[in-house]
Amino acid sequence: MVRPKKHLGQHFLTDHNIAGRIADTVHIGEKPTQILEIGPGKGILTSILLNNEDIDLKVIEIDGESVNYLREELKLEPSAIIEGDFLKADPSRVFGGRSFSVIGNFPYNISSQILFKCLEERQVIKDVSGMFQREVARRICSPPGNKDYGILSVLLQALYEVRYEFTVNEGAFYPPPKVKSGVISLRLKDEAPDFKKFTVLVKMAFNQRRKQLRNTMKSLNPDLSPHPNLSKRPEELSWQEFAELCQSVYPG
Repeated sequence: MVRPKKHLGQHFLTDHNIAGRIADTVHIGEKPTQILEIGPGKGILTSILLNNEDIDLKVIEIDGESVNYLREELKLEPSAIIEGDFLKADPSRVFGGRSFSVIGNFPYNISSQILFKCLEERQVIKDVSGMFQREVARRICSPPGNKDYGILSVLLQALYEVRYEFTVNEGAFYPPPKVKSGVISLRLKDEAPDFKKFTVLVKMAFNQRRKQLRNTMKSLNPDLSPHPNLSKRPEELSWQEFAELCQSVYPG
C-alpha cells in the first residue's frame, strides 16, 4: 500500500485518460527514446510509458513505499528504478551520458526547482513535459505584459519551445489538491542566448521589477550605450528583447 505523504507533496493521479494524454506529450525522437519519470508514485503514468516499445524508461522516486510498489506491482527491473531525490541526482549518470527527456506529475512544492535543475542540466535533459500547479504552468507560458510573467517565463521561453497542453481538475487526484493543475511541454531549442550571462541579466532585472531597466543594468555595464528598451520595466520585454539587451550589456 502506498499512502500519500503530505511532506512529499504527493497527490496521486487516478485518471487513466489524463495519464494517457500526458504520455502523448512526450517527444519520441531517436528510438528507443530515453525517458526519466520523476515521482511515479503508484505508477499510473509509468504503466502507460512501459507499454510503449519506443521508450527506454527509468524512474526516480524518493518514497520507499512507492519504490516497493513499483517493483512488486509493475515488475520494474532494479536497473530502471533510481531511489532518491531528483534535485540531488547526477543526470549525466542516468542513461550513461546519453540525453533523455523528463516527464512526471511533479510535486507542486518543488516543481520550480525541478525546472531550474533541468535548465542547468540541458546538455543531457532535452525535453520536459508533465503536470504542474496551474498557476506555475501559466507563469511558464505567460507572454510579456502579464502579471504572471517573470524569471522562469523568460528563461524557459528563451531555451525551449513552450506549450500549454491542457488543464486538469482537482478530482483527477487522490487526495485532491486545492488547486487546478496544468500540463505543459518544453522542447529544447537548437539555439539559445549565452545562458550564464542571460540568467544573470534576467534575474537582476526581475529582482527590481518596478525599476526601469537602465537603472538595474548599470551595475552590469556602467558604460551601457543607449538602447530603446532601457526605459521599460522587465515585464514588458519578450525573451527575444532580453536577448538583444544581453548583447548590448555584454558586447563582444
